[in-house]
Amino acid sequence: MPGNVTSKNSWTPNTLIKQGAKLVATWEDVWEDLPSQVRMELEAEAPCASKGESQASPLADPVLRPQEAMVLEVLRSDESLQIDQILELLETQLTSSEVFTALFELEMAGRIRQLPGKNYVRTM
Repeated sequence: MPGNVTSKNSWTPNTLIKQGAKLVATWEDVWEDLPSQVRMELEAEAPCASKGESQASPLADPVLRPQEAMVLEVLRSDESLQIDQILELLETQLTSSEVFTALFELEMAGRIRQLPGKNYVRTM
């Protein structure tokens, strides 16, 4: 809560929240709210830039374990998937513990991001 609703100093932030304002701490917060079509167009323009960044890195891109690769393959950068959807998509290939482990490892590596409600999305 930004402040007491009866306080004059809290009127503006409380009004913004009432109107649906969202906290923006990083560029990813803005990225999440872009329409899917806009994100896909931006991603189509970005491959050259992202390749240049990865080549400039002194560290090699770590090799994914097969379970991590399977989980990463079902995730998208323009739409989040809830944990139950991920488990359902991979139920014939991986156990739930393998999926949870892969999600954890991918999140620690910065390849995916967990959103509120156990929703997951690929990072750029």
